[in-house]
Amino acid sequence: MRAGMRVLLLVLAAVCVSHAQTNNSSNDNKQQQRSIWDDPIRFSTKSKDTCTMVVSGAGDYTRLRVSCKGLSQGQTPGRSYYCDFQGKPNLCRPYNLNPRHYFTQMMWDMRKVSHACQGPKVYRPLMCKKYPDEAQMTFLASWPKTTTPKPTTPKPTTPKPTTPKHSKPGQDQRKPVVPAQTKPVTTPKPVKPQPQPVKPQTGKGSQPRKPTPKPGKTTPRPTDQSDTKSSRLASEYCWKSFHGICSYFISWFQN
Repeated sequence: MRAGMRVLLLVLAAVCVSHAQTNNSSNDNKQQQRSIWDDPIRFSTKSKDTCTMVVSGAGDYTRLRVSCKGLSQGQTPGRSYYCDFQGKPNLCRPYNLNPRHYFTQMMWDMRKVSHACQGPKVYRPLMCKKYPDEAQMTFLASWPKTTTPKPTTPKPTTPKPTTPKHSKPGQDQRKPVVPAQTKPVTTPKPVKPQPQPVKPQTGKGSQPRKPTPKPGKTTPRPTDQSDTKSSRLASEYCWKSFHGICSYFISWFQN
């Protein structure tokens, strides 16, 4: 009877020890996942979304979840989203000295964008910028899924000739009417009226009348005797250079 009690006590002791070990191992795993920090990092994006950063361990990797919620507009609640990042920042020596500052530098970049999950796919904090991509936090997944559209370059298109509808074969296609360009209106310069020649009125069988010359005054020419007398008087009373003029006037007065 005593031997049976001893065996039962030994079995119970073994069960208790194994259960304690399993509890201790599970607690160790939880402590590993939450040992990085228990206090999450909080920040706000450019569009006033309130976000939190929670870091946990996943095997050899370090996982980061960023959860955000937008402002509610009236009766419509604000948007909510989250995204996960994964990497091995423990390969960076400054990270091991101050791991919280590593994710604080990530937070400084996330608060500059309107959507915290639409930033860079790989974050390179300043303290570990020179280390390879394996030591950085890389985008893993998000909800709802966000896709960034790729920039598309428009292809050159050649215009195709269009045929008018309801056109029968053999009919002439009218060309599009191009509106005529309107010339600037210029004001005409005033033209001076020119006198028109008066046309003579001619009747049937009648000839144009010729102008009749008006009788002019006739001056009698001096005779030869008066010429000799006037030249003699001019030579007596006038200078030699004015003989011709003097003789002309003397003869004119004599006549």
